[in-house]
Amino acid sequence: MVDVVISPVLPVDVGEILTLQRAAYVTEAQLYSDASLPALTQTYDELAAELGSDLALKATMGHRIVGSVRARLEGSVLHIGRLVVAPDLQGRGIGTRLLTAVEREAAGKADRYTLFTGHLSRANIRLYERHGYTEVRRVRLTSDVVLVHLEKPADR
Repeated sequence: MVDVVISPVLPVDVGEILTLQRAAYVTEAQLYSDASLPALTQTYDELAAELGSDLALKATMGHRIVGSVRARLEGSVLHIGRLVVAPDLQGRGIGTRLLTAVEREAAGKADRYTLFTGHLSRANIRLYERHGYTEVRRVRLTSDVVLVHLEKPADR
């Protein structure tokens, strides 16, 4: 297998990351019977603005972007979001590498990491728990979707 390289997202990556994000969130949409998830309806311009203002990393194999993550530092809290991996490569440690890399980028600046996922996204929850995140609350988004908020101290 080709090595996975983690590096900052560049403006030229927006289109490929948008395609990757949509492919990765199709399974989430199927879990929740909801094709209107924000990750699926986000426009190119919205994503470009988000990637330009947030910390954004990508995982590449050769010339292909196979994963991405973004985060926003607010005070001493790093809010991690949209961790995505190409569906055909999930379960190979790419998500772990991205999560670890984004946490490392905030080392010395953040004292806590936070993120959320849907309550039916059990594989995501297991990934985060394996990396020291614990559930802190659940928030009902719709009648069918509950967001599970997790966090961990930055020193773990």
